Amino acid sequence: MHGNGTPGSDAARGPRATRRTVLAAALGAAALTVLPDRPASAAATLANGGFESGTTGWSTYGSTAASFAEAGGRTGGGRLSHWSASAYKVETYQYLTGLTDGTYTLTAWARSSGGQKSAYLALKSGSAEQRTHLPPTPNGKWIRLVTSVRVTGGACTVRLYSDANAGNWANFDDITLTPGSTGLPVKGADISSLAKSEDLGGVYRTGSGAETDALAVLKAAGMNYARLRVWVDPADGYCDKAHVLAVAKRVKARAMKLLVDFHYSDTWTDPGAQTIPSAWAGHTYDRLKTDVYDHTYDVLNALKAQGTTADMVQIGNELNGGMLWPTGSTSDWSRLAGLLTAGAAAAKAVSSNTLVALHLANGGDNALYRTWFDDAVSRKVPFDVIGLSFYGYWHGALSDLQANMDDLAARYAKPLFVAETAYPFRLGSDDDWEDVIDKPEELVGGYPATEAGQAAWFRDIQSVVEAVPSRRGLGVFWWDATWTAVEGNGWDPTDPTTGNAWENQALFDYDGVPTEAVNGFAHR
Repeated sequence: MHGNGTPGSDAARGPRATRRTVLAAALGAAALTVLPDRPASAAATLANGGFESGTTGWSTYGSTAASFAEAGGRTGGGRLSHWSASAYKVETYQYLTGLTDGTYTLTAWARSSGGQKSAYLALKSGSAEQRTHLPPTPNGKWIRLVTSVRVTGGACTVRLYSDANAGNWANFDDITLTPGSTGLPVKGADISSLAKSEDLGGVYRTGSGAETDALAVLKAAGMNYARLRVWVDPADGYCDKAHVLAVAKRVKARAMKLLVDFHYSDTWTDPGAQTIPSAWAGHTYDRLKTDVYDHTYDVLNALKAQGTTADMVQIGNELNGGMLWPTGSTSDWSRLAGLLTAGAAAAKAVSSNTLVALHLANGGDNALYRTWFDDAVSRKVPFDVIGLSFYGYWHGALSDLQANMDDLAARYAKPLFVAETAYPFRLGSDDDWEDVIDKPEELVGGYPATEAGQAAWFRDIQSVVEAVPSRRGLGVFWWDATWTAVEGNGWDPTDPTTGNAWENQALFDYDGVPTEAVNGFAHR
């Protein structure tokens, strides 16, 4: 089964402050649709989490006929389903007592048509409650979700909730409650475009429309980590060492952490381009190793000297095929390993506490990651963290990202983070340049190109990272959150006439006002 519902729409675009007030009121109203104060039954431990005994041990509130057990579980024979041919609002719950006070994690496998007004799992104790919303899974694949709350008074309620339109469905299975907490330490954004945008007249505003510093808006929303790319000798002078140093001061002044993303080029590097900087052209392999070390050390040591030591560093960007082509191509892994090791060694020489990350694109491609990191590990390339780019319109379903991250966490025992993701808040460009994502057929099912759709994508990808076992999911960086279509702020640093193909995926709208997705930085 799958649905075609849309979680939100911006058809009526009133004043931004009014929309924020309406959203807050809606969330407050949703919080009131909860269980009776005294559930009908209570148990000391979670019962029948796999629904192998129908709904034994569970109670239902609301449209009771819309909650039922049926065949087709993720494991075993049963699952819980929420569905009705007419609109419905239903909650399936267990009230647990006799628990030792402390923090507990609720884990559930779920899948969903999408399109509900609200669909989530929740853990509630007293007045404290944490929810995790169900991502739409039109491919029918299960996704593991987690949420946690501090239990007081020895009691909590496990809640599985749907407020749905006719025909919307949700499935739940393999529910467990265990001691422990959830959460994401990294709530980040790439802001590499900020300095150039500001210099060319780009303006950022508060939700009420007042001009302000973009970093003030992002920090107030909960962002705690900034990512800055660095090029060797870019044609337009931006994303060079001097600009990285200047923006790093602003980042650290707001008590945020800093990730420095080395491209080892004068321009963009990604799976399709890893061009050697002009100043390094013609250098031998041994000389390139020295170039990588010296450049990495120089930038990071200058950051340290001004009191803005990098907290994390990427040695290369989207390294699917290697770096510094052709010398550092994956066709010669021994040389690639030498270049990566040189960069990592330089980072640790500046600060042993700086985390070294290796970053690939195509975050749903487990075969790519296994092959690549097996080669890196076998050649003893040092790294602390694995970074993944994941764009849902290119890299598969969220279930693919989860399966890959689960496997990587177990296989390499390293923390992981999504180094890049984004999603459009609208279709239709703010300049004459065609946007990368500009057609309805390019969108991810269940996520409309609206502010609500963009916000849901940010929320749901964070939920997937949060569910990585052993808390090895660090968090997510939104890519390039501050890129505006102000004239001259285009793709090509060698050509100021090029336009911006990404402004509809930034976290500020075409008036410079933050989109609803900035609220995603408040993810627990």
